[in-house]
Amino acid sequence: MGRKKRSTPEINAGSMADIAFLLLIFFLVTTTMDVDKGLMVKLAPWTDEPPPEDNKIKEKNIFVVLVNSNDQLLVEDDYLSIDQLREAAKDFIDNNGDGSCPECNGIRSLASSDNPQKAIISLQNDRGTSYQMFVKVRNEILGAYSELRNNLSERKFGKAFITLNDEDRSEVVSVYPQFISEAEPVSIGK
Repeated sequence: MGRKKRSTPEINAGSMADIAFLLLIFFLVTTTMDVDKGLMVKLAPWTDEPPPEDNKIKEKNIFVVLVNSNDQLLVEDDYLSIDQLREAAKDFIDNNGDGSCPECNGIRSLASSDNPQKAIISLQNDRGTSYQMFVKVRNEILGAYSELRNNLSERKFGKAFITLNDEDRSEVVSVYPQFISEAEPVSIGK
């Protein structure tokens, strides 16, 4: 009696690739991806024209806000808390040092900004500044512009800025244009 050689049974792996492909599609379709939302910042439109050469800005028209790696504010060479920033920014923007803004209610200091059209807020952060502090500082600056626009809207039109039609809104924005310069983060210090 001769022994028959037993052959090892083989597993049919022909459909394994199909199964793996179907599982991959299943997981891709059913998985939700969290999308990080950043700050909505509208950048200036690109232009091929060179800037005018007489584009000199007086230092008194620049409101310098520095945030160090310890999340401390240095505003115009004075330490301020985040709670004081909005009022300081409003005072700077609304100053009306040259008297050319009839709608402005500022104190008309000759050492501060000439008028809202020339007022620039320069924001610079340290590389170690926390994201939360960056957002808080930016919100306070934007809040200063928002309050000034809303106050003018209430005085001039008797209603809130957000309820104005496009024509009236652009009139208010022309009085208080928003000029914020955000410089690249550097190591300011501790």
